[in-house]
Amino acid sequence: MENTGNAFINTIGTRGILTKSNLPVADYSVNPYIGCAHGCHYCYASFMKRFTGHTEPWGSFVDAKYWEPIRNPGKYKGKELFIGSVTDPYQPCEEKYGRTRALLEEMKGSGCSVSIATKSDLVLRDLDLIRTFPDARVSWSINTLDESFRKDMDNAVSIERRLAAMKAFHDARIRTTCFISPIFPGITDPEEIIIEAKDHCNLIWLENLNLRGDYRKTILDYIASEHPDLSPLYEDIYKRGDKRYWYELDMRMREFTEKEGLIYLRNDDSMKRPFNEPPIVVNYFFHEEIIPSAAKRKNCGKAAII
Repeated sequence: MENTGNAFINTIGTRGILTKSNLPVADYSVNPYIGCAHGCHYCYASFMKRFTGHTEPWGSFVDAKYWEPIRNPGKYKGKELFIGSVTDPYQPCEEKYGRTRALLEEMKGSGCSVSIATKSDLVLRDLDLIRTFPDARVSWSINTLDESFRKDMDNAVSIERRLAAMKAFHDARIRTTCFISPIFPGITDPEEIIIEAKDHCNLIWLENLNLRGDYRKTILDYIASEHPDLSPLYEDIYKRGDKRYWYELDMRMREFTEKEGLIYLRNDDSMKRPFNEPPIVVNYFFHEEIIPSAAKRKNCGKAAII
């Protein structure tokens, strides 16, 4: 076991690394690591800790996976792999352990496509490898341009570095996504993030902050301490189930995107546009209402343009 400063790193063996996915965006989900040193205070994946045998706080441990060689990678031709569906595949220990790179090297030439989700710019190391995959896409989570708030919420690289990595991939003509998530009511300014990112991405996702796990109290306590003026709003949303904020933000985003000349959709990012066209903005505020289960996700109709 190694202590990297933010987390203790352990190595584990596993038979396989590709898991069939119920997500509508991919055929297989891939997570080269268990746990995440980014330690995001709002991380929905923190619930996974109960299945790992770890008792340490979320963000303080990482298991690097070593798997048996993938047999016949060519059988995944035409399939999409979502790398980082639970934990960041380019968290700091990837620089030493290289499990994500090992996966990419193993699947290179197989004909599969990859979609990668990260908060890191370490992914730049693998740009030339990623570009060999058909229809590759890389997304960065950005929910603020305020570094002080970002530092309160995660241990990942700065927003400036994330945006620079996004630009580098986009300049290399690899499709990029700006994932504005989670949107903190009264704190996240989606418009300013879109203005900053829109020339360097092909898709923009908007997702609201959900407070369901152990982090619910952490976030509400943080708001009460650091943003007490917002406490009544958070009480309304997260204790009384008031959804007006999201409906009003939905209307605001529709007006904003229309002014900016951007296509605005709800719960559907299947639309493809020429690479150099402005990004599509997709609102996922209400996806849990419209698509209540994984089974229904793949069968839901295409959402109309709002």
